[in-house]
Amino acid sequence: MTGLDFTGRAVLAPLTKGGNLPFRRLCVELGAEITMSEMAYAKKVARGGRAELALLRKHADENCFGVQIAAGRVEDAVRAGAIAAERGAAFVDINCGCPIHDTIKRGMGATMMRRPDVLAKMVEAMVKELPIPVTVKLRSGWSESRINCIEVARELEQHGVHAIALHARSREQRYTKSANWDLIAELVESVSVPVIGNGDILTWYEARDRRAASGCAAVMLGRGALIKPWLFREIRESATWEPTASERVAIYARFVELLKEHFRDDEKGRTRAMRFLPWHFSFFCRYRPLPVEPFEVRSREHPLLQTRFPRTESDDPLDRLLEDPREEVHLAIANALWDADPGEAETALRALAADHAPVDDDYDEVAVAHG
Repeated sequence: MTGLDFTGRAVLAPLTKGGNLPFRRLCVELGAEITMSEMAYAKKVARGGRAELALLRKHADENCFGVQIAAGRVEDAVRAGAIAAERGAAFVDINCGCPIHDTIKRGMGATMMRRPDVLAKMVEAMVKELPIPVTVKLRSGWSESRINCIEVARELEQHGVHAIALHARSREQRYTKSANWDLIAELVESVSVPVIGNGDILTWYEARDRRAASGCAAVMLGRGALIKPWLFREIRESATWEPTASERVAIYARFVELLKEHFRDDEKGRTRAMRFLPWHFSFFCRYRPLPVEPFEVRSREHPLLQTRFPRTESDDPLDRLLEDPREEVHLAIANALWDADPGEAETALRALAADHAPVDDDYDEVAVAHG
C-alpha cells in the first residue's frame, strides 16, 4: 500500500460524464500520471450492475488508476472497494463532495460531510479489508455555516486514510465562488497524510503557485483538464503550450479515435460516443491562450478559471469555429470529426467553418457550474 505516492503529481479528478475511459487515455497521452474513474454507486457495484461496473474498467495505458465510489453503507463500500481492487484499481476513493440531488437524496456524496461518524467507520473497515489504499475526497463542508473538513480529516487520519483530496468549496457553493486555497493550506497543517488540493487550476503556473502556497502534496484537475487536456503536460514541463487551431483539431481527432476504439466504429458506437463528444466541446470551446505575461499576475488576483475572457480576434475561421459556445455547433463539429477519414479531420472542420456564422456575443463564460 505504501507504493502510492501523490507527491508532485497532477491528478485527473473523478469527472461524471467527462471521465470516460477514452478521455482518460487522452489525458494520459498528454501527460497525466494518475487518473480516476467517474463516480460509481457502491451499492450498484456490489450488486453487479453492468453500467456501474463499466465505470471501473481501466486501460493498460493507465499506470495508476483510482476508482471513486459513493456509498452510504459500510458494507457496500467494502464490497465495491474489493471489486475495484480485483479489476486493477491502484486505490479506491470515497466521494464526500458530489452536490447533485440524485446523490444527496441517497445519503451519499456531500451528505457524508454531515455523517462523519459513518464515514470514519467506512474508512476504518475499508482500510482493514482492502488490499489497496483508501483515499477520500472532501468538500469544505455542507454549507458556509458548517465548514468541518478539518475535523473530518483528522478523524479519517486516525482510521488509516492514505490521502485526502479537498475541493475547497462547500456543497452550498457548488462552483459559483473561487476555491478557498487558504483552507487547503490549513488542512495540510492539520494532518500528516498527503493532501491533494482541488479547485480553479487552469494553468501550470497556477498549479505551481497553489501547491507552493498551500504545501499540498499534489493538485487535482477537473474543469481545467476538460478545457485543455494538455494541462498535465504543461504542469510537468512548467511551460505554457499554446496549440494552434490545427494542433487542437489533431488532439480532438485523436479523442475521436479513442472513442471509436472503445465504443466501436459503427452506428451503435456513434450513438454511444455522441452522449459524450458534443458535451466535451462545451469545454474545449473555452480554451484561450494564457501566457505567463500578463496572466501570471492576474491569476494571483483572481482564478483564471473563474474569469470571463473575450474570444480571440483571429482571422482563422477554424479558430472562430472551435470557440463557438453553441450546442448545435458542438454537435456539428462532433459529427464532422466522426465522419472524417483519418488525417482529414482539419479539412472536414475547415469545410464546416466556411459555412459557420459566428455567434454575436463577444464573451464566453469560462467558469461554469460543472466539473
